[in-house]
Amino acid sequence: MKNITVLDTNVILRYLLNGHPQHFERAQAFMADVISGTTTVYIPDSVLAECIYVLLKVYKVPKPKACEVLSGVLSYAGISPINGDILRTSLGLFAEHNVDIVDAIVHATAKQQDWDIFSFDQDMKKFS
Repeated sequence: MKNITVLDTNVILRYLLNGHPQHFERAQAFMADVISGTTTVYIPDSVLAECIYVLLKVYKVPKPKACEVLSGVLSYAGISPINGDILRTSLGLFAEHNVDIVDAIVHATAKQQDWDIFSFDQDMKKFS
Protein backbone atom coordinates (compact mmCIF):
# COMPACT_ATOMS: atom_id res chain seq x y z
CA MET A 1 0.00 0.00 0.00
CA LYS A 2 1.16 3.49 -0.84
CA ASN A 3 2.27 5.63 2.10
CA ILE A 4 -0.24 8.39 2.84
CA THR A 5 0.57 11.62 4.66
CA VAL A 6 -2.14 13.39 6.67
CA LEU A 7 -2.03 17.06 5.74
CA ASP A 8 -2.63 19.74 8.36
CA THR A 9 -4.33 23.10 7.89
CA ASN A 10 -1.19 25.14 8.43
CA VAL A 11 0.61 23.49 5.50
CA ILE A 12 -2.26 24.25 3.12
CA LEU A 13 -2.51 27.84 4.35
CA ARG A 14 1.26 28.44 4.18
CA TYR A 15 1.23 27.05 0.65
CA LEU A 16 -1.69 29.22 -0.46
CA LEU A 17 -0.83 32.44 1.37
CA ASN A 18 2.99 32.60 1.31
CA GLY A 19 2.97 34.46 4.63
CA HIS A 20 6.03 32.74 6.07
CA PRO A 21 8.83 32.38 3.46
CA GLN A 22 10.55 29.31 4.96
CA HIS A 23 7.30 27.46 5.54
CA PHE A 24 6.07 28.47 2.09
CA GLU A 25 9.16 27.00 0.41
CA ARG A 26 8.80 23.70 2.27
CA ALA A 27 5.06 23.57 1.65
CA GLN A 28 5.53 24.40 -2.03
CA ALA A 29 8.12 21.64 -2.47
CA PHE A 30 5.88 19.12 -0.69
CA MET A 31 2.78 20.16 -2.65
CA ALA A 32 4.69 19.82 -5.94
CA ASP A 33 4.85 16.10 -5.16
CA VAL A 34 1.13 16.10 -4.33
CA ILE A 35 0.37 17.84 -7.63
CA SER A 36 2.29 15.18 -9.56
CA GLY A 37 0.87 12.32 -7.49
CA THR A 38 4.30 11.27 -6.23
CA THR A 39 3.03 11.92 -2.70
CA THR A 40 -0.47 10.99 -1.55
CA VAL A 41 -2.15 13.05 1.14
CA TYR A 42 -5.28 12.61 3.19
CA ILE A 43 -7.01 15.85 4.12
CA PRO A 44 -9.36 15.37 7.09
CA ASP A 45 -12.78 17.01 6.88
CA SER A 46 -11.84 19.18 9.85
CA VAL A 47 -8.82 20.53 7.96
CA LEU A 48 -11.02 21.64 5.05
CA ALA A 49 -13.41 23.29 7.51
CA GLU A 50 -10.56 25.06 9.29
CA CYS A 51 -9.07 26.25 5.98
CA ILE A 52 -12.43 27.76 5.03
CA TYR A 53 -12.78 29.43 8.41
CA VAL A 54 -9.27 30.92 8.40
CA LEU A 55 -9.44 32.10 4.79
CA LEU A 56 -12.84 33.76 5.23
CA LYS A 57 -12.66 35.07 8.79
CA VAL A 58 -8.96 35.76 9.40
CA TYR A 59 -7.69 36.66 5.92
CA LYS A 60 -11.03 38.02 4.64
CA VAL A 61 -10.75 36.08 1.39
CA PRO A 62 -14.08 36.25 -0.48
CA LYS A 63 -16.00 32.97 -0.35
CA PRO A 64 -15.87 32.36 -4.15
CA LYS A 65 -12.08 32.87 -4.19
CA ALA A 66 -11.55 30.62 -1.14
CA CYS A 67 -13.63 27.88 -2.78
CA GLU A 68 -11.73 28.31 -6.04
CA VAL A 69 -8.25 27.97 -4.55
CA LEU A 70 -9.22 25.05 -2.30
CA SER A 71 -10.93 23.31 -5.23
CA GLY A 72 -7.65 23.65 -7.06
CA VAL A 73 -5.80 21.95 -4.23
CA LEU A 74 -8.40 19.18 -4.06
CA SER A 75 -7.87 18.49 -7.77
CA TYR A 76 -4.21 17.52 -7.31
CA ALA A 77 -3.31 13.98 -8.36
CA GLY A 78 -2.04 13.08 -4.88
CA ILE A 79 -5.27 13.78 -2.99
CA SER A 80 -6.33 10.52 -1.35
CA PRO A 81 -9.36 8.84 -2.89
CA ILE A 82 -10.45 7.87 0.63
CA ASN A 83 -12.34 11.14 1.07
CA GLY A 84 -11.31 13.30 -1.89
CA ASP A 85 -14.72 13.05 -3.55
CA ILE A 86 -16.49 13.99 -0.33
CA LEU A 87 -14.26 17.03 0.14
CA ARG A 88 -14.75 18.17 -3.47
CA THR A 89 -18.53 17.71 -3.22
CA SER A 90 -18.59 19.50 0.14
CA LEU A 91 -16.72 22.47 -1.25
CA GLY A 92 -19.07 22.63 -4.23
CA LEU A 93 -22.13 22.59 -1.96
CA PHE A 94 -20.58 25.24 0.27
CA ALA A 95 -19.91 27.45 -2.76
CA GLU A 96 -23.39 26.93 -4.19
CA HIS A 97 -25.57 27.20 -1.08
CA ASN A 98 -25.68 29.61 1.84
CA VAL A 99 -24.66 26.94 4.35
CA ASP A 100 -21.88 26.22 6.81
CA ILE A 101 -18.99 24.10 5.50
CA VAL A 102 -19.65 21.48 8.19
CA ASP A 103 -23.25 21.09 6.99
CA ALA A 104 -21.93 20.66 3.46
CA ILE A 105 -19.52 17.96 4.66
CA VAL A 106 -22.30 16.13 6.55
CA HIS A 107 -24.56 16.23 3.48
CA ALA A 108 -21.82 15.14 1.06
CA THR A 109 -20.79 12.26 3.33
CA ALA A 110 -24.36 11.02 3.71
CA LYS A 111 -25.04 11.34 -0.01
CA GLN A 112 -21.91 9.46 -1.07
CA GLN A 113 -22.54 6.64 1.41
CA ASP A 114 -26.32 6.59 0.77
CA TRP A 115 -26.90 7.27 4.46
CA ASP A 116 -29.66 9.24 6.17
CA ILE A 117 -29.07 12.47 8.07
CA PHE A 118 -30.57 13.20 11.47
CA SER A 119 -30.23 16.90 12.21
CA PHE A 120 -32.18 19.77 13.70
CA ASP A 121 -30.27 22.20 11.47
CA GLN A 122 -32.64 23.94 9.06
CA ASP A 123 -29.79 24.43 6.58
CA MET A 124 -29.97 20.73 5.69
CA LYS A 125 -33.25 21.49 3.88
CA LYS A 126 -31.33 23.74 1.48
CA PHE A 127 -29.79 20.67 -0.14
CA SER A 128 -33.15 19.14 -1.11
